[in-house]
Amino acid sequence: MFSARRLAAALACPLLMLAAAACTPDTSHQDAKPSAPSSGGKDGTLGLSDAIGRLKVARESRAGYERDKFHLWTDADHDGCDTRKEVLLAEAVKKPRQGKGCKLTGGSWRSYYDDKTVTDARKLDIDHVVPLAEAWDSGASKWTAQRREQYANDLGAERSLVAVSLGPNRTKGDRDPAEWMPPAKDATCTYAADWVSAKLRWKLTVDRAEQTKLQLVAAGCPSTKVTFAPAP
Repeated sequence: MFSARRLAAALACPLLMLAAAACTPDTSHQDAKPSAPSSGGKDGTLGLSDAIGRLKVARESRAGYERDKFHLWTDADHDGCDTRKEVLLAEAVKKPRQGKGCKLTGGSWRSYYDDKTVTDARKLDIDHVVPLAEAWDSGASKWTAQRREQYANDLGAERSLVAVSLGPNRTKGDRDPAEWMPPAKDATCTYAADWVSAKLRWKLTVDRAEQTKLQLVAAGCPSTKVTFAPAP
């Protein structure tokens, strides 16, 4: 079955080569990495500063967090490709060959965190832009196990999961923007918008330090847009 994320990627095919383009303060968020279009209703497209203003500020707590409380890499559409492979297929600049059991060979990807091209899928992580622990801290601790599984495997949005190099993702860990930003300077605006989009989509909160950092970043990204749709 053709996943919603893969369909969105197919529709955006002419824009794939833009994934390697720089995201500068005067360049829109969509220029750096194609976004799924807003479909109306409760979907929203906002300037980065306005989007940050929509986030509720609250204290965070990691009490009770365990990574296993988020069931990772499911195959929701039963097409043989789990979430990790769906993201790899959707974000490939050069499509990999897909074999039996969704075994992927070849292909290339652009890791926007460090602005590098990767030609070996084994050297890519599928990053939750808002890490699982951070999601737990900012609201997911109150969710059902099913809701956390949906979050961990969110293929319904282009901003929640991204294929990136192992190095920067492992350095990032569970840290929020107040503690970590991508090493590629041109990734700053895109990353902030991705972060805010994921938090708005899942109605997650921010703490004061996180909010302050995001506002500082937004001041340098006046043309950056955030597109999001509330998670079903």
